[in-house]
Amino acid sequence: MLRSKNFVSGLARCLILCGVLVATSGFAQKKLTLTTSSPEAKDYFVQAVKANESFQPDFAPLARKAAAADSNFAMAQMFVAATTPPAQREKLIDKFLALAKNASPGEQLYLQAMAHAFKNEDDKAIELFKQVNQMLPDERMAYMMLGQINQRKGNFKEAIAAYEAANKIDASTPRATTFIGACYLMTDNYDKARGYYKQVVAKVDPDATPFAPFFGLIWADLYEGKPDPALKTLDEFMDRYNRNGAAQGFPPVWIWNHKARINLEFGRLNDALRCYEIGYKSVPPVANTQIDSINKLVWQGRMHHGRARTLAKMGKHDEAWQIAEQVKKMIEDGGKEGEQYWEAYHYLTGYIKLEKGDYQAAVEHLKQADKNDPFHKLLLARASLKVGDKAQAIKLCEEIVKSTTNNIERALSYPEAKKILAMHASN
Repeated sequence: MLRSKNFVSGLARCLILCGVLVATSGFAQKKLTLTTSSPEAKDYFVQAVKANESFQPDFAPLARKAAAADSNFAMAQMFVAATTPPAQREKLIDKFLALAKNASPGEQLYLQAMAHAFKNEDDKAIELFKQVNQMLPDERMAYMMLGQINQRKGNFKEAIAAYEAANKIDASTPRATTFIGACYLMTDNYDKARGYYKQVVAKVDPDATPFAPFFGLIWADLYEGKPDPALKTLDEFMDRYNRNGAAQGFPPVWIWNHKARINLEFGRLNDALRCYEIGYKSVPPVANTQIDSINKLVWQGRMHHGRARTLAKMGKHDEAWQIAEQVKKMIEDGGKEGEQYWEAYHYLTGYIKLEKGDYQAAVEHLKQADKNDPFHKLLLARASLKVGDKAQAIKLCEEIVKSTTNNIERALSYPEAKKILAMHASN
């Protein structure tokens, strides 16, 4: 799909955000002391952390309020950094590290570890968080961050142990349980993953729409090639989403696009077309929504993108190509703002060429698609096999299987990648 990086950036930051849990000031020998002279700042910080742990959308504004109430509160500044896109985070890291000099010893160690985590210096971060565990054995935040960094590295056994330790301290919020489910999902233990996700869903408000547990259930079904229960869960999520005000005015277009995508990749092509079209129709006029004119255009581009792929799958290659040319023009007309979508365009054209049987052209385009997207890699692996480049196909499939990204792209690509590897391992 054509992507809005602004739209997905919040999800892409989930790993770091989820590590920020409630810190208390009591029993300094066992837990972090929050160094701030402002009760208001501390209160906002605790609220922000609790909101984040409870899948509430207001954690970022609360973090900023905590930092505004006390600009010298290092932990609040760290949380602001956690809610900031990575490209804009460096100055904020420098800021909270400078402020850490006046914080408690435990905070200093924790903040140094977070700086390494933000910079993807995982081994250094793990070592420091272990030191926090030794210094402050009841500090839940350190266990959560150990879990997340190990999960990011693919050390799922260690991640599960850390999350379970966090839950022993406090299991009142759902994130640790959700992450345990994600670890089991990534190790092919789909029934066990479902059990943890269902625990979370059962505990949240009937109208709540926490992304991770619902979509974890969906992905578990997709990994096992079961689109019907996946779509049923997605419909339940959409019902909840619509009941709670569609997340403060954002339309359910992205949910319809997920429905379309599942239908498309499982060969239900008429349903896929219908879902892409209904999804875009759910986007109201700009004056009546939080979506501005640029993002409305992005969603139109996504609809065209999805329709073109579906038509290509139907064998209507010429019609699909005409839509691809429309998408290309939209990108060109977007100038500098449109440049971010060239990878998505090459994904689309590669998809069409692959379905048409023009395998060499498919390879050329898919090599210019998103190199971090497991499904784009799978398409390139398919095309590579068709042109006789088995080595490249195997390499791509190995990367898909080893990836630790927990999303629909991996769920749709992982099973086939494993089959390709198994097939060619015996040859």
